[in-house]
Amino acid sequence: MIRFKTLTMFVVMLLISVVILFFINRVEKNLDNSIEKNRLRFTGQIKNAPPLVAFTTMALGSFRGVLADFLWLRTGSLQEEGNYFEMVQLASWITKLQPRFSGATAYLAWNMAYNISVTCSAPEDRWRWIQEGIKLIRDEAIEYNPEDPALYKELGWIYQHKLGNIMDDANQFYKNRIAIDMMRVFGKNPDWQKMAAAPSSEAAFKKKYPVDGKNDFFWKALQSSGYGSYDKLFQEFKDKSALPKEFLSKLTSKEQAEAIDTYFRAEWLREKYKLDSVIINQINNKYGLLDWRLAEAQAVYWATMGLKTTPEQRDIACERMITQALQAIFKNGRILMVDEKDFASIIVVPNLSVVDAVKRTFQEAYDNNEQQSTFKSAMLNFMQDAVVILFNYGNFSKSKEYYDELKKEEPDKYRRISLESFVMNKWAEDVRDASVKQATDIISGLIYRSINYMVYGDEDAALAHERIARYIYVNYQEANADIKQRVGLAPYKDIKKSIVESCLNNFPPVMAEILREKIKQEQLKAKDEEKDNASVKDAKK
Repeated sequence: MIRFKTLTMFVVMLLISVVILFFINRVEKNLDNSIEKNRLRFTGQIKNAPPLVAFTTMALGSFRGVLADFLWLRTGSLQEEGNYFEMVQLASWITKLQPRFSGATAYLAWNMAYNISVTCSAPEDRWRWIQEGIKLIRDEAIEYNPEDPALYKELGWIYQHKLGNIMDDANQFYKNRIAIDMMRVFGKNPDWQKMAAAPSSEAAFKKKYPVDGKNDFFWKALQSSGYGSYDKLFQEFKDKSALPKEFLSKLTSKEQAEAIDTYFRAEWLREKYKLDSVIINQINNKYGLLDWRLAEAQAVYWATMGLKTTPEQRDIACERMITQALQAIFKNGRILMVDEKDFASIIVVPNLSVVDAVKRTFQEAYDNNEQQSTFKSAMLNFMQDAVVILFNYGNFSKSKEYYDELKKEEPDKYRRISLESFVMNKWAEDVRDASVKQATDIISGLIYRSINYMVYGDEDAALAHERIARYIYVNYQEANADIKQRVGLAPYKDIKKSIVESCLNNFPPVMAEILREKIKQEQLKAKDEEKDNASVKDAKK
């Protein structure tokens, strides 16, 4: 009798549990349908998860947080053990389980980009972990939270601070790698207006170039070249970063080849890096032409997307990200050279064309955020840097314009200081209290950069750095006259000679040959000037 009652109770409880689970499942489906219908942040189910995780997710329904907590604990234990590779997949599952919890994703991405990456000694390994952090936000979290500015800000921060800054020992490797990877996708000299005008998707491309329409040259060339399908040709393009010769030979004009090449590059950029050429073109039109091989340019992009996708189109963190990245672009926003062989060095110079846009952006952020003093202070600091950099690169009129504005903002501070004195004092501050070795290193570095700029054809940058090196040398000698009597700096011509000889011995053969030719040209020019001076003296006699 007792056994019968026990069995009956068990069956009843089982039926009640089944009924409860049935209704929970119905409620969950209704909620999912409502989410999908109203275009809310629907997440779908976890893909490629182990059967136990997939089953538990379905069974728990709204109690996904329990499983997420378990995965969080697992992640922590893996990190303590130094077993990092499983954490990538766990981070992806946590993001899917807690798609609305952007703080969790931001932490996981930051942990991979910062904490885990620095445990690796090889730059290549650090780079991979940083990329995993970027992809977690860019390729997953933003898909679930397209209107969350915090995610865009965090993504921009990784680009601007981790990759664009110099805090990491492998920062030169990162900068080279970004530049080379981006050039592989959009080429060395992309025409952003044409890329923005290209079809925005595969469907749009097929609509513009229909199979049976008048504009069907693409499909005829595809079939006759033996590729057969759009996907196969596109994959070949991505493998070679160029249209294959077999396909090109079947096109009838350069315009057709250019149209296909431009579209494929724009589509590849959207597919791999989630960068839209239309938005890039808008950013270029607003701030000036940016060098999109740089991490700071992508920081501007993601912060801009954060503003665009936010219903209010306002977010102080994204606005601050744009001002910081633009300021960095002004100082080091144009690439002269990347190291495609060793990924070890990259040469950048200021992007002077964005100077007005940077100041305007600071002012707009100050006005839009109830005149927060931090934006005002940052703008004044930027203006000081702009005065010096513009002057050093020979743009004296623009430098004076900014210095005059600076004096209006803070008249008591700059009233009695001339533009030239202000600029030189700024440079002198960096070496005034330096040791002889430190001052020599600074001067040698400026000369070395001057030589590099000269080799790469940027004469303005070369002259600017040569002028600064000479000024610092003279200023240091005068400010440290007592040291000069005892030790002092070596003669300037000897410092320069040693740097030139080092460059000739260590530069790649092509660069060394260019430098030798430049030296010969300077020597011939100097001889001609001596002859002219001698002729003038003889004429006076």
